[in-house]
Amino acid sequence: MGSSTTTFSLVILLVLLLQHDNFASADSSLIQKTCKTTKYYALCMSSLKSDPSSLSADAKGLAAIMVRIATANATATSSYLSSKVISSANDANAKKVLKECADKYGYAGEALQASLQDLASESYDYASMHITAAADYPKACHNAFRRYPALAYPPELARREDALKRVCDVVLGIIDNLGW
Repeated sequence: MGSSTTTFSLVILLVLLLQHDNFASADSSLIQKTCKTTKYYALCMSSLKSDPSSLSADAKGLAAIMVRIATANATATSSYLSSKVISSANDANAKKVLKECADKYGYAGEALQASLQDLASESYDYASMHITAAADYPKACHNAFRRYPALAYPPELARREDALKRVCDVVLGIIDNLGW
């Protein structure tokens, strides 16, 4: 009796494991299918796979995950720039531009937060508008540096700007396929 119970338990465990693999691959295929509709497939895949909740998300949920990633980028960049304002106390122009840039990235974060509400209410046109705005705020920062030719646009800021733009492009690609 003991060996048949053990065998039965092993069979049940095996069936559960196989079902789990099927569910995981089905969810993984949604991520893959969704990311194929975006401009930056590899970025989309790596970002979504890094978030465990993506395996149970629908396409709208995947867009929301990417928005949260973009929001984290914008918020971190705003904080980074704010710290640079403090360290540039002797250069009035640098301080002014860095403060303006910190504000712009803060606005980008706010626009991204608004897009989460738009996604939740399935107002995809407004979500796209807010995400596009979030992607554009860093350009205003870049332009602020251009107004002061003596100030070089920091490579770290260029990297962060590009990262935010790419993540926003991924979100826009996902939203474009949500079936307005």
